[in-house]
Amino acid sequence: MENNKIIGRKKERELFDDICLTEKPALVAVYGRRRVGKTFLVRQHFNHDFDFSFTGNYQMPRQAQLSLFNQELRRFSGMDYPLVKDWFSAFEQLRQYLSSLDKERLVLFFDELPWMETPKSNFIQAFSYFWNTWASTRQGLKLFVCGSSTTWMLEKLIGDKGGLYGRVTHTVYLAPFTLGETEAYLQANGIRWNRYQMLETYMIIGGIPFYLEMMKPKLTFDQNIDNLFFAANAPLRMEYGFLFRSLFNDAQLYRQVVETIAKHSQGMTRQQIKEELGMADGGALTVVLENLVRCDFLRRYAAFGKSERNALYQLTDLFSLFHLRFVADNNGQDQQFWSNMRENPSRVAWRGYAFEQVCLHHIPQIKEAIGIKAVLSNVCSWSCPTFTDKDGNQWQGTQIDLLIDRRDQVINICEMKYANDRYIIDKDYEERLRRRLSTFQHLTRTRKALHLTFVTTYGLSRNAYCGNVQAEVTMDDLFDR
Repeated sequence: MENNKIIGRKKERELFDDICLTEKPALVAVYGRRRVGKTFLVRQHFNHDFDFSFTGNYQMPRQAQLSLFNQELRRFSGMDYPLVKDWFSAFEQLRQYLSSLDKERLVLFFDELPWMETPKSNFIQAFSYFWNTWASTRQGLKLFVCGSSTTWMLEKLIGDKGGLYGRVTHTVYLAPFTLGETEAYLQANGIRWNRYQMLETYMIIGGIPFYLEMMKPKLTFDQNIDNLFFAANAPLRMEYGFLFRSLFNDAQLYRQVVETIAKHSQGMTRQQIKEELGMADGGALTVVLENLVRCDFLRRYAAFGKSERNALYQLTDLFSLFHLRFVADNNGQDQQFWSNMRENPSRVAWRGYAFEQVCLHHIPQIKEAIGIKAVLSNVCSWSCPTFTDKDGNQWQGTQIDLLIDRRDQVINICEMKYANDRYIIDKDYEERLRRRLSTFQHLTRTRKALHLTFVTTYGLSRNAYCGNVQAEVTMDDLFDR
């Protein structure tokens, strides 16, 4: 089912079509972070052509939700259903209406399902009863549900241990746009920037369609960022707090974990996070970390040569990184803050780190660019402190943020560098690179070939010191779709 208004989402749309081609009943759970486009995708894919749909409302009491549900039921059915006082009765009315339809396929859409479950509402019990006793037996019925509250969707619906255990037939996690999809989206909205500006846009707000839609074609890139974050009544200034409240039940704990990890750019182990937060042993932190990983806030990875038990967690959500660096403590006095920060050292330093995170979000594009898309590989990092070997030789500590450890006996040692022109490797840097590879080989005792790989904005400047670089990836490669 093709819809020209939808940018990207090819796999999700193909799955929706496959689901609708069968007669089997389907309960499809679509989840993902706030503003990522879940509702838009489902509505546009089906051209708003549902046999029934309803949207939950944030922190609205049960009776008010039921009243709105009743209004929608009347609108779809054209019948005068009486207002009821509980969800069991509401779903019974829905069953009666749907049973009256003489159609081979029924498509239902419940948006923001978690917001329908208010205290003591028994919503989830009524919903599961509706599905288990009737909807799951109705051939051709397709029920799509969405929700931004990740903890609710994962625990109460997808991972439910009660009446809905194993009942969800398909789960769809909607990830943020890639750089290529971001470019297509901005262009579709009349933005005619170069890729350098689009890359920096991505470094600030990530691939979140709702935020990208706020970009105004008549404003420059810097003016747009000022307008979104630093102007009077800036629409995204308070978004960070609401983002966590809408996604996670225990929003404060999730924020504490994210902000703790944000202070350690190279990442932290679970044990380190637990100790810094002063948390007791238990499974709560494990659940928090898992949910943050599943929502693309955190990257979980094992260091080269280390077990999964010592995995590191690193904050990679670009919107959160930008907020914590520049917005959280901003006093709001300078409404052109970002424009005035153009060449400020803190903005320059942020660009370097944010570009690294963009690269980590685009590993498939990097592998494609260096011709190893089909090669089985593992992505990790590696670091070591300064040490003295058994022969008394002192080795300097070093850090490698991205290693691609390949099955074909090669390891790509990746350097990620953001620059506004071709990146220049000088004599001192070339020497540091050689020492870094030598240290890695000495400590890991790897016999694999080490391929020095550079990921940059515009490529490398050719000089006497770039001869050891065996592969290059540029900004344009990251935009590959």
